[in-house]
Amino acid sequence: MAIEQIIIVGGGTAGWMAAAALSKLSAGRKVSITLLESEEIGTVGVGEATIPPFLDFNKLLEVDEREMLAAVQGSFKLGIQFVNWGKIGDSYIHPFGSYGYQIEGIAFHHVWHKYRQAGDKRPIQVYNVETMAAYFGRFARTEDYQREDLPPVNYAYHIDAGRYARYLRKYAEARGVGRREGKVVDVTLNGENGFVSSVTMDDGEMLKGDLFIDCSGFRGLLIEQALKTGYDDWSNYLPCNRAVALPCLREDGSGPLPYTRATAHSAGWQWQVPLQHRNGNGHVYCSEYMSDDEAHGILVGNIAGKPQAEPNFLRFVTGRRKKFWNKNVVALGLASGFMEPLESTSLHLVNTGINKLISLLSLDGITQVQEDAFNRLTGKEYARIRDFLILHYNTTSRDDSPFWNYCRNMPVPDTLTEKIELFRLNGQIFREDDELFTETSWAAVMMGQGIHMGGHNAMAEAVKEPTTRKEIDEMEQSIRFVVEHMPAHGDYLKNYCPAPL
Repeated sequence: MAIEQIIIVGGGTAGWMAAAALSKLSAGRKVSITLLESEEIGTVGVGEATIPPFLDFNKLLEVDEREMLAAVQGSFKLGIQFVNWGKIGDSYIHPFGSYGYQIEGIAFHHVWHKYRQAGDKRPIQVYNVETMAAYFGRFARTEDYQREDLPPVNYAYHIDAGRYARYLRKYAEARGVGRREGKVVDVTLNGENGFVSSVTMDDGEMLKGDLFIDCSGFRGLLIEQALKTGYDDWSNYLPCNRAVALPCLREDGSGPLPYTRATAHSAGWQWQVPLQHRNGNGHVYCSEYMSDDEAHGILVGNIAGKPQAEPNFLRFVTGRRKKFWNKNVVALGLASGFMEPLESTSLHLVNTGINKLISLLSLDGITQVQEDAFNRLTGKEYARIRDFLILHYNTTSRDDSPFWNYCRNMPVPDTLTEKIELFRLNGQIFREDDELFTETSWAAVMMGQGIHMGGHNAMAEAVKEPTTRKEIDEMEQSIRFVVEHMPAHGDYLKNYCPAPL
């Protein structure tokens, strides 16, 4: 059956990202796209930090970066700083760009390790422009200095998720997407094939559809409540199940940092996301080891200024739906699963879900092969991200609380165990199935958590001398040059994309 009516159930960031991307269909065959949302139902709206692939989503929409960042109080992000994760007092940055670059086909951290063993004291961080700029609170884009001999700057954004949803709503509605205010109170299934045939609104109106996008949040109104898809619970690996969010002013006179900060506490961790005129803050924690009141108290005691709203308490179960595409329903955002915002992957998974849907979508109808491919690819993506998140918890040395004792001793997936053991052996990192996180990502977190390379790739011994030593010296010097000539992040924002007060 041809797809002529697409219904998106739920707004928020996921819903309007889907609507904005699918609105491009209107340039081809006639397709009606309608988004259903209720102002009475709040959105989670804590996913304010993004990662570099998010830039590609905005480029797909042909969105003007400066205009968008000004509208959403946005700032730039070079990576994530992790504080107190390996042990209390530790701090490291997971940067977006690479450590150095491959030398004679060998990943840079192997060459660095060779020289480290030979007495070179320079930390690997000096070979990464994003880390060094973050340390000094500076920022510039690659195109700002227009020199091919200097390293590129990889970045993402900090955004106000609510403002971004409103920005995309305006974009989508201008391209023909309809919006219907109200709550869905009933879902009708086709008796022959089990597909969702229509939804009924709280005023009694019935809306028919051929393809439904479920962006209804944790409830999974269509994917779970109607289709009974099932859920894989990953709480044994990622035990945090609560969060409290609280925006605040910055009263210490500092400008916005060009990175997200994740600070570990006794039963979880706190995020700080710096926007242009405020910070987004939250405390993710495990209810088995900490009460809501205690979590709120820790958060209030560790923010940069006066709270701007009442605390927003959230409950969740880490994991994923057993299917992300079931019959004629595709789940995006929290309706598809949740793996806490530790590495800012929530909006990324919305983005990649939309990308896969667009790639697989045929307006001539829905087939089993589309559903199977979407579920297989998305399942692998979730599993790889899950392993990377577990890495932060399980490789801690902290023994100061029952929570960290549990995390340090919990069984982990074999896929993660293999990665850790290979890195300990000789620094080898294999990326599988086009996974999101790079060699530098894995190396940065493993070394930051205290996992040491026992050796390096044997081929590193064969690199040309003294050519290679001269090359890595020039690498460090060019990064230092770039960072020294970058403006402060706050000054860059004022000149490039100032947001109205």
